[in-house]
Amino acid sequence: MGERPTIAKIAEQAGVSAPTVSKVLNGRADVAEETRARIESLIQQHGYRRRGSGTSASPMIDLVFNQLGGEWAMELIRGVEEVARAEGVELVLSECGGALRPRQEWIESVLNRRPLGVIMVFSDLDADQRAQLEARRIPFVVVDPVGDVGDDVPSIGSANWNGGRMATAHLRTLGHTRIGMIGGPVDTLCSRQRVDGYTDALRSTGIEVDPGLIRYGDFEVGGGYREALALLNLPDRPTAIFAGSDMQALGVYQAARELGLDIPRDLSVIGYDDLPLAEWVTPALTTIHQPLHRMAELATRVVLDLARGQTPAALRLDLAVEIRVRQSTVGPQG
Repeated sequence: MGERPTIAKIAEQAGVSAPTVSKVLNGRADVAEETRARIESLIQQHGYRRRGSGTSASPMIDLVFNQLGGEWAMELIRGVEEVARAEGVELVLSECGGALRPRQEWIESVLNRRPLGVIMVFSDLDADQRAQLEARRIPFVVVDPVGDVGDDVPSIGSANWNGGRMATAHLRTLGHTRIGMIGGPVDTLCSRQRVDGYTDALRSTGIEVDPGLIRYGDFEVGGGYREALALLNLPDRPTAIFAGSDMQALGVYQAARELGLDIPRDLSVIGYDDLPLAEWVTPALTTIHQPLHRMAELATRVVLDLARGQTPAALRLDLAVEIRVRQSTVGPQG
């Protein structure tokens, strides 16, 4: 067994002073990137832990969104808060300003706070940011990953492909053959999976996929409105639209109203998420129920288990989804 690594030993191997290593350990910004990377590599390689670091972590969790706001985010916040409150853990909220990865200033503030763990929602970390958290033994969990996070990263998601297939199969069962699809951002995993489920449901029921009926939005009302207008102004417009989120479905409702189309008589609409608002819009929205609250609870339990040195039963969890049939979908009229 080698000797216990010290700041002095790491400084010697990195060719820097001990205070420079200390700055990196404490998340200070005034260290050259090349030097920081060299020190981070040695910290990780030696498994260095600051003396007493097992008890120095603040009793808090960092919850990071790519963008805060709306009922979707609130459902996840409620789920995290419920578990955190029961465990006596505080919650710190951050957002990436719409980006899929947080800025370096955020990672430095996290290293200074030393939380029990980090939960990333619809966002991810780059390799250097992951290494910095791992070097401080700060675990992180990804909720609703935007891409393939790898087998070694704990993540909580839902059965997006199955949800996309379920929504489209419902519309096919009603008799619709010309079904528009509004996915989320094209570069996000959950969006691609929902679109893949849509195309599979069409093909398996004998309908040829029309690329002109597939649009990509932003999971927000504006994106749903914009893409719905494009679909509904086609010469042979769809009789039904599958919106890849409930917020986009609201945009579809607005576009239909402006064009004088009645929902569901002229246009059936199905959403995704089953946010509380789905029951309150008129007509009440048929949608795919995604267990957001449960996903958030599980992510919080996993990150707390990791903070306590426990290994979760599974690193990747995809929860089941269900359809909620309401008043916004009927068979094509005429």
